[in-house]
Amino acid sequence: MNRTNLTVITPDGIGDPWSEAWAYRELLYFTVWRDLRVRYRHIGLGAAWAVVQPFTMMIVLSLVLGLMAGVPADGAPYPVFTFAGLVPWIYFASAMTHGASSLVSIQDFLATVYFPRLIVPLAAVLVPLVDAALAFAVLTLMMAWYGIAPGPALIALPVFVLLAVVFAASATTWLSALNVKYRDVRFVVPFLLQFGLFATPVAYPSSLVPEPWRGLYALNPMVTVVDGFRWTLISTPAPTGVMLLASTCTVVVTLALGLRYFRRMERVFADVL
Repeated sequence: MNRTNLTVITPDGIGDPWSEAWAYRELLYFTVWRDLRVRYRHIGLGAAWAVVQPFTMMIVLSLVLGLMAGVPADGAPYPVFTFAGLVPWIYFASAMTHGASSLVSIQDFLATVYFPRLIVPLAAVLVPLVDAALAFAVLTLMMAWYGIAPGPALIALPVFVLLAVVFAASATTWLSALNVKYRDVRFVVPFLLQFGLFATPVAYPSSLVPEPWRGLYALNPMVTVVDGFRWTLISTPAPTGVMLLASTCTVVVTLALGLRYFRRMERVFADVL
């Protein structure tokens, strides 16, 4: 009777996910580069779409809410006020949309090659930063047109960029793993983003929210991100310490729980897919 020898190839061990991702950082770089090439391949306007979307939304919101409804803008020109909120929001929405389906989109690859699966949603979070940078360049031109110069608070801008990226990564990590098991997650994400747009002060100032409720309001970290962007760039009121603390707590909890769920599901990704 012949025996068949079965060899099982496994990774060296599942340890700290960030250490594994760092060890495979070159793969992360090439994944981001590949996603960028795929994203803009066969697109007539190319990277201009990164500007067209927020600029079109800014025009619509300025006409409907700024001109007709008279929504305040904390003393800033309403078009600049709105565009400054759309830049971080559209980045977050794009990261969520592409990140939630990132694992399912490469299911054949996941079943044949081992690499830290965390790289996939991380790449989906980093790719939209290129679009955000292009939109940010347009924002600086708009600020120059309106004669707006950022003040010393500009030095704090990287803090709010980091908050947006980490929150996008934490939410995407959770949703991408959840989407492997429940494919209808892709239908839930657009609904969450639609609700989130109105729950985030993109087209209105957070000063309209009663002060006792702002800490609860800032449990949505994008509230603090949007307010922080405007404060550092166009000198609108800064987010309060309570708002920053509430948003930071949400990000930390979401990241911890999302990463835990991702690691638990990672062992069965290939089987489920």
